[in-house]
Amino acid sequence: MEFLTRHGTNLIAIDDLSLDIADREFISIVGPSGCGKSTLLRVVAGLVRPSAGEVWLNGRRIEGPGADRGMVFQSYTLFHWLTVQGNVEFGLRIKKVPVAQRRELVRAYLEMVGLKGFEHHYPKELSGGMMQRVAIARALANDPEVLLMDEPFGALDAQTRTIMQELLVNVWQRTPKTILFVTH
Repeated sequence: MEFLTRHGTNLIAIDDLSLDIADREFISIVGPSGCGKSTLLRVVAGLVRPSAGEVWLNGRRIEGPGADRGMVFQSYTLFHWLTVQGNVEFGLRIKKVPVAQRRELVRAYLEMVGLKGFEHHYPKELSGGMMQRVAIARALANDPEVLLMDEPFGALDAQTRTIMQELLVNVWQRTPKTILFVTH
């Protein structure tokens, strides 16, 4: 992948990469800042088009964002005007999932990420770790084939990060998801 920098020069972010990931694998992409990890994730998410080559998911070429991929970012991306429940069911409402089914999915995923009882809280009432758990629950509730995670615990303190890493492994073991996890 090549990008034009603000100085007018070309920057190669990713070059000559081939990657096959099996279903239900948990893949961590590790490297120093600026080496192209997040760029790779954004290409897989369909947020950025590769300047060369192509990305395929289960026999389908990725042309843009899709419901088959869920994304959890490093920054907190919750809708501040929605409750925890509203944030988790956001995509389900767009998909026109019936209310009773939406509520059951929200309940199940909030319980899975340890946030049972916080359904009616707003993001401003949550800690950073709790907000990331809501983001994970929201991504999982939409039932993507692949969960893409771009340094989701980078802004957390060491103790909370450890707890979140353990929680994520537990979630991965309980759901049939492939996870592509970027960290440094």
